Amino acid sequence: MGLYVDRPIWPWRDRMWAHLIADSTFDELHTAARALNIPEQAFDGDHYDIPEDRWEEVVAYGAVPVSSRDIVRLLRTAGLRAPKHLR
Repeated sequence: MGLYVDRPIWPWRDRMWAHLIADSTFDELHTAARALNIPEQAFDGDHYDIPEDRWEEVVAYGAVPVSSRDIVRLLRTAGLRAPKHLR
């Protein structure tokens, strides 16, 4: 059980973004998001979008930095990867 975050390399609306996931349940992910005051609307099907300026805070909370490939692999292994049309 754990939280993972990739590097903020994804551009959108003049900002860079990362993805926060859990490798066990969405409950674990939503609990972490609430503790970090991440708004519900940042949830995107199977992950939370995290702006670059909050990345270090998420890591300090306990999210393990991993590659974007690892994010996808971890979600698939946990059975939490949302179908593309839901993301």
